Amino acid sequence: MVKKDLVLIGHGMVGQRFLEAFLAQDGAAWDWRVTVLAEEPRPAYDRVHLTSWFSGTSAEELSLCPASFIDEHGIDLRLGDPAVAVDRDRRTVTTRSGQLLPYDALVLATGSYPFVPPVPGHDARGCHVYRTIEDLAGIKEAAATARVGAVVGGGLLGLEAAGALRAMELETHVVEFAPRLMAIQVDDGGGAVLRRKIEELGVIVHTGAGTQAVDVDDDGAVRTMQLSDGTELAADLVVFSAGVRPRDQLARDCGLSVGERGGITVDERCRTSDPHIWAIGECAQAADGRVYGLVGPGYAMAEAAALDLTGGAGSFTGGDTSTKLKLLGVDVASFGDAHGTTHGALDVLYTDSRAGVYKKLVIGADGALLGGVLVGDADAYSVLRPLAASGAELPAPPEQLLLPASVGAPGAGALPDEAVVCSCHNVSKAAIRAAVGEQGCTSVPEVKKCTKAGTGCGSCVKLMTGIVEEELAASGVEVARGICEHFTRTRAELYEIIRAKGITSFSRVLDEHGTGEGCDLCKPVVASILASLGSTYVLDGEQAGLQDTNDHFLANLQRNGSYSVVPRIPGGEITPDGLITIGRIARDFGLYTKITGGQRIDMFGASVDQLPLIWQRLVDAGFESGHAYGKALRTVKSCVGQTWCRYGVQDSVALAIELELRYRGLRSPHKLKAAVSGCARECAEAQSKDFGVIATAEGWNLYVGGNGGMTPRHADLLAADLDRESLIRTIDRFLMFYIRTADRLERTAPWIERLEGGLDHLRSVVLDDSLGICDDLDELMARHVGTYQDEWATTLADPDRVRRFVSFVNAPGVPDPTVRFVSERDQIRPARPAEGGRTLAPALVAGPELEVRTR
Repeated sequence: MVKKDLVLIGHGMVGQRFLEAFLAQDGAAWDWRVTVLAEEPRPAYDRVHLTSWFSGTSAEELSLCPASFIDEHGIDLRLGDPAVAVDRDRRTVTTRSGQLLPYDALVLATGSYPFVPPVPGHDARGCHVYRTIEDLAGIKEAAATARVGAVVGGGLLGLEAAGALRAMELETHVVEFAPRLMAIQVDDGGGAVLRRKIEELGVIVHTGAGTQAVDVDDDGAVRTMQLSDGTELAADLVVFSAGVRPRDQLARDCGLSVGERGGITVDERCRTSDPHIWAIGECAQAADGRVYGLVGPGYAMAEAAALDLTGGAGSFTGGDTSTKLKLLGVDVASFGDAHGTTHGALDVLYTDSRAGVYKKLVIGADGALLGGVLVGDADAYSVLRPLAASGAELPAPPEQLLLPASVGAPGAGALPDEAVVCSCHNVSKAAIRAAVGEQGCTSVPEVKKCTKAGTGCGSCVKLMTGIVEEELAASGVEVARGICEHFTRTRAELYEIIRAKGITSFSRVLDEHGTGEGCDLCKPVVASILASLGSTYVLDGEQAGLQDTNDHFLANLQRNGSYSVVPRIPGGEITPDGLITIGRIARDFGLYTKITGGQRIDMFGASVDQLPLIWQRLVDAGFESGHAYGKALRTVKSCVGQTWCRYGVQDSVALAIELELRYRGLRSPHKLKAAVSGCARECAEAQSKDFGVIATAEGWNLYVGGNGGMTPRHADLLAADLDRESLIRTIDRFLMFYIRTADRLERTAPWIERLEGGLDHLRSVVLDDSLGICDDLDELMARHVGTYQDEWATTLADPDRVRRFVSFVNAPGVPDPTVRFVSERDQIRPARPAEGGRTLAPALVAGPELEVRTR
């Protein structure tokens, strides 16, 4: 059978979703040969969480397209080779490299491009857009030498860009032409609260002002901006985030029908004016005349086109434009008729200026929920959005729907079956219930895999969890809350059992409270609990067998099989002799060195047998383990504080050192990161850490529950103007309460959100002793501080313990001479010219020898 040719132009989020939907149809992989033309140098990645790249999330972690997907389906993916022309008569596509590709069906998923106002100087050096990973890399490079950054546009991406600049310690301005921030999503009341919250974080907001010109210096670099209200704004980095436009030029050039305001016109099946061409996502004007700039409608269009191409009945008649996200740590959500444009609509408002919360519901003349705006507290969004979309009768008076969940706002049970829970993948409550009741799913991950609900933006996961648990309970199935099949208890319950009984071994825990032999889930959990409660060496006795690879060798395993060495450098403070020692060790062992964001020096590329040799030299020089390998405290980052900085009001370095030495080695459910800033300028980024301290003129403010990663979250203020003694006591209790009650691998941010009563409950426990456990928490921390031991010093003091560090268990003696380790430094840079014009390249091992590349 001769296969037909399908060409997909564009490999963004919508393009990848089309491929998944198309190849899931019966026979599609057999009937079609698929070619994908991508402009970017990498496959589809998650643009919704693009800003997390600044927090350390790699391009690989953002990727939505595993190599296995491309290989499994035989897709011809051509990266960095976009289409430049379409010949509709011959049904061919020409690529930038000159390739001519025939097609039987062509799908355009070219997305959109950033709109840059055509003001003088808009293309000067120092001007950027905020769209791709390459754009972000350019912004990060420019920010390293910039002082003041300005973002043109106060919408979703504009505020994300402002958050990124602020995190990179630039004085940050937002310029928005509309009279309020996020003018499309929120109303005047919500915009005022949002502005106040953002300005409290140090971002300077200019609304009702447009950009008139960007002035440059003699070198062609950005110098100032001229605003329409007469303001001259000093800035050396400008990010344009003033909206997007459909990328439809390819369609225009080949004569396809295009909307008056842009966008390739399509029908309900996403067909263009040419029956052999489909258009989906931001490049298309849907049948309802709108161009949708959100991922949910784009996914729905992708699925409609995939069904139509394979003979199904796919259609797209309109999409959900609801939005929920966290901007600079502020929750913002809007849904439905947020501005109350429906005739006869009425507003129900709830405001709390002290807490920075604004909520508005739009109620129709018939009493139905039409839409709403939430700023500062968007927990109810997951229920309110589908409730508004369903048109169902309200389950409670409108004013009750605005109350915090702890006061009695309705949950998942209030939704009718037809309500769409996941707007990204158009999954209803009925579909989630069916996944549990009819398809046998017994957990949220299983339901995600079955329905795709919760795999988009993620805002529906909390609601979906409630539905799954309600359905399991209704079916008589006990909701599994245990760690794994071997333990029916939660981590918090096991912690209390082990502590109350004084248990010191995994075997006893398993015998008395578990079944079977244990697994890779429960063993590290119990090991962590035992370590946090005890004072024994973590690799003594049976505990050694409980540890994962990192803890087993007290070092971080890297992707190529080598290990990293990370000595602790409290507060980032180090002596010249200490620097020299680290430099000599890295040189002698050929290690790659990296100064990290946590103010430490990492050394990469050590083999297992080298670890004791390296650490012996470090310990002799006064260094100790930095616990980069453990679920424990990593670092307490600090600025230079009042000792050096003219803005500093407290000694942040001294406090950071004191806290890091106090909590070093503290085993916890997940890694812990902390920071201390010496003033409100926040140079140590304390509000993005699990616990962060910011100096005030009266003392110290303590923030908790922040983190970076895929879902960056600003920390919440737990207590203000604490003296040193009160501060340390509060941190002690916060950490021990977290260790005592958190789930496995649960960071502090989701732990606080999961706590019934949230931050208020946490505050009452650690400050007011509402549970009467503070003495216990204090005693537990005192025990940790009093029994701390450096794991590497303990290891090196015992020859038996050192014997575990061999590269190959069957060759514990002299290293095998046929194994050659290639230095990391030979691998991280390209071949380079040397004396006499020769080229120095990494040595390759010839013959039968085994080559082990170290990084």
